[in-house]
Amino acid sequence: MNSNSKIYVAGHKGMVGSSLVKALQKRGCNNIITRTLDELDLSRQKETEDFFRSENPDIVFLAAAKVGGIAANNTYPAEFIYDNLAIQTNVIHAAYQVGVKRLLFLGSSCIYPRDCPQPIKEKYLLTGPLEKTNEAYAIAKIAGMEMCKHYHAQYGVDFLSVMPTNLYGENDNFNLETAHVLPALLRKFHEAKMTSSPYVEIWGTGSPRREFLHVTDMADACVYVMENPESNGVYNIGCGNDVTIRELAELISQIVGYKGELRFDHTKPDGTPRKLLDISRISQMGWNPSITLKDGITKTYEWYLTRHETGSQ
Repeated sequence: MNSNSKIYVAGHKGMVGSSLVKALQKRGCNNIITRTLDELDLSRQKETEDFFRSENPDIVFLAAAKVGGIAANNTYPAEFIYDNLAIQTNVIHAAYQVGVKRLLFLGSSCIYPRDCPQPIKEKYLLTGPLEKTNEAYAIAKIAGMEMCKHYHAQYGVDFLSVMPTNLYGENDNFNLETAHVLPALLRKFHEAKMTSSPYVEIWGTGSPRREFLHVTDMADACVYVMENPESNGVYNIGCGNDVTIRELAELISQIVGYKGELRFDHTKPDGTPRKLLDISRISQMGWNPSITLKDGITKTYEWYLTRHETGSQ
C-alpha cells in the first residue's frame, strides 16, 4: 500500500471508518474513495457491484456494519444478522470480482465463544457456544471472516480479517437505547452531573471484565496490518488488559466529575463474563497501542462535550 493506492473505506462515516480515513491521510494516502449510505447502499448487490466496477479500488477497508450494545442486539437480532450478512457478502464478492489487491474485514471480539479461555487466541474461534445477547451479530461477523478465509484459499486473494476488542472514541454512538457500555455510561454520568441526580443506574452486577481500545489505536493497527506484506489470516486487536464494569464506571465518574452513587441493576443481563483478547500475534509483528484508558476516555468526553454543546448529540 502506498500513497498512490486507490483505497475504498466502506463505512467512512462511522466511528471506525472515520478514524481509518484520518489514519490513512496521516500516512499521505490521498486517493481515498468514500460513499455515504444515500449514495451507495452496500446491502444491495447490484449497487455494490456497479460501484466496484466503476471505481475499481486497489485496497478495501470493510468497516461498514450495523452495530450496537446489548439492548440493541436483543431488540433487533434480525436486522443485525441480515444487514451485516448482506453488506459484507456484497463487498467481499465484488472486491474479488474486480481484482482488489488487499481487503481488510473488520470483525468483532464477540465472535468468540462465551466461555473462552482467557486471554482469547484467534484459534479459539468456533470452539464453543456464543453469547446469546449478541448471537445474531456474531454469526454474521463469523461468516464474513470465514468468507475472507475461503476466498483466499480458493481464489488466492489477499483478504484479511481483524477482530477488535470493545472500541470507543470520537464519532461513537451515545444513544442510550443502542450504545455500547462505555459511551452509554459516559452520557449517563454527564447527564446525572448536569441534573444533580443522586445516583446512576448501571446494567448488571458490575463484575464482568471488558477490554477497551481507543478507535485511533484501532485504525492505526488496521493500517499497520495492511502495510505489512507478510500479514495474513486473522489478527486480534486490543490493548492486552481489562477492567470490570464497576471499575470502568468509577473511572468515568471520576473523569466526568460526578459525585453521586453508583447503583447496579442485577435484573439486567451482564453478557459474557470476561472478554480479553490475546494480542500476541499483532504485537509480534511490531504493533502496540499507545492511548491509555484514562487518557482515551478523557479525550472522548471532551469530544462529547463539544458535540453536546453544539446540539449534535
